[in-house]
Amino acid sequence: MQFITEWFNNIISLFSTFKLADLVDIIIIAILIYGILKLVRDTRAEQLLKGIFLVLLFYALASIFSLTMVTSILKVFLDFSVIIIFIIFQPEIRKALEQLGRSKLSKSYLKIFQGGLMSNTDRDNEIKAISHVADSAVLFSHTRTGALFVFERETKLTDIASTGTILNCDTSTAIFGNLFFNKAPLHDGACIIRGGKIFAAGCILPLNSKEVGRKDIGTRHRAAIGMSEVSDALVVVVSEETGQISVAINGVLTRDYERDSLVEVLEGYLLPEEGDKAEIPSIFKKRKEKKTDEE
Repeated sequence: MQFITEWFNNIISLFSTFKLADLVDIIIIAILIYGILKLVRDTRAEQLLKGIFLVLLFYALASIFSLTMVTSILKVFLDFSVIIIFIIFQPEIRKALEQLGRSKLSKSYLKIFQGGLMSNTDRDNEIKAISHVADSAVLFSHTRTGALFVFERETKLTDIASTGTILNCDTSTAIFGNLFFNKAPLHDGACIIRGGKIFAAGCILPLNSKEVGRKDIGTRHRAAIGMSEVSDALVVVVSEETGQISVAINGVLTRDYERDSLVEVLEGYLLPEEGDKAEIPSIFKKRKEKKTDEE
């Protein structure tokens, strides 16, 4: 009875000193924990996190039962746990920071420092690039020529471009035809388009980290999905086997595009009006809903 009374008094004492700052502190920590659990859910990091909790449990039990040697070994491990966690969870930490950098808050700050919307010249270059990519994709679709076009957005892809050949040239259907000609040296890689110009070609893209669930998805499509998972890039892919035109963005692949529908999606993402940057074009919404219904 005395224990219950003391416990009740401690709770009352705690609430008597409770301030608004404490509530804000608890809410922030709860959001961080939720974000971490959401980030590692359904990934290899989830199993690693379970392993870390088991190590902490063993350390607590070893301390309780006075297992000196086990406690010493686990203590050394825990002393370096911060560095170990950064090494083990490097992909997840990088993904979280990239998502933070692509958030609406960070984009609003970028608009302030970069002067808001793109210039008329950049917009004209982007419109030309969209038209040339759409024309080239339709041409490649008819000739069964495999191709990967990566439109760079906020996330810079210089590290991906370094795996290929830097070009920095204007776009045209003739240039794309030469780049993806099946005997050309750069035809197997992806073409990165930055600011309406061909930044690099022959680039190697990361493959998707999640299961696609379709057997007809090849390496080229997996690379398109993987690139859209680790960045905000928009990727257009033409199948070498079927000639089908697909678009990958935010880890979602939609298929069966014609020229007009492809141009609509590209313009919707790459040429937004101010305040509509994150809006999904209607045709992409319909294709995403159709994909969900089929699954």
